[in-house]
Amino acid sequence: MSTTYTLDTSTSRAHPTPAPMKRMTVPQIQARKGKDPIVMLTAYTARMAQLLDRHCDMLLVGDSLGQVIYGLPSTLPVTLEMMIAHGAAVVRGSYHSVVVVDMPFGSYEASPEDAFRAASRVLAETGAAAVKLEGGEAMAPTVDFLSSRGIPVVGHIGLTPQAVNALGGYGARGRTNAEHAKIIADARAIADAGAFSMVVEGVLEPLAQAVTAEVSCPVIGIGASAKCDGQVLVIDDMLGMFERTARFVKRYDDLATRIEDAATRYSEEVRARTFPGVEQTYQPKD
Repeated sequence: MSTTYTLDTSTSRAHPTPAPMKRMTVPQIQARKGKDPIVMLTAYTARMAQLLDRHCDMLLVGDSLGQVIYGLPSTLPVTLEMMIAHGAAVVRGSYHSVVVVDMPFGSYEASPEDAFRAASRVLAETGAAAVKLEGGEAMAPTVDFLSSRGIPVVGHIGLTPQAVNALGGYGARGRTNAEHAKIIADARAIADAGAFSMVVEGVLEPLAQAVTAEVSCPVIGIGASAKCDGQVLVIDDMLGMFERTARFVKRYDDLATRIEDAATRYSEEVRARTFPGVEQTYQPKD
């Protein structure tokens, strides 16, 4: 599905005004099951949302911002306030994509009621369309509680970064028969509980294909299979902002090198007193 829109260039730097434009909806994402692949990328700022919005169906404000933006060692220290602040920025910068905000570790696991209080804050304070939470069968009652009360939920199974301590690392999942069966059961439980979509991360390709065939909601892969209903990547990884990335990341650019090159040229010109030049300074009028 492709959409064409234009921006009011007088305000596009801060507040893009598309014409014509209409944001996609949760039911439209649901209806994409088995049809046109769903394009999803992470975004953490308004400007990045502006650049990605026309190319994506969904924008994920991932708790990966803890590592990407804040330099934290994992996603575990990310707070609800951090997710709300960045979620609101991404909503302000987008007019087409369904915006999904990650529920951070500790904000939803204790009880469905706790999850509802946190998720309702996210939607009310950001304007996002949905939340995403990690976990399989154990989280199915929470998914049901939220979705039955008007909060759209994206599930997340397979490699779940918030459970990295319990999993023992970031290796691929589904290598044993027991693990394969558990992830299939997790997918069924989350879908039956009402998740309108789910992310399947870091699993063997045959397992990703089995999950996609098993559930009625769209399955979005990351480190999974091209035969999933859609794909998501962390934007900084696919743009080449980091030297080390996961095996499943394809680097579509090398922005880190380009930024360093630009900074090198800038520093050389400042030290040589060639910047700023006439074009960058204000001169007196005759």
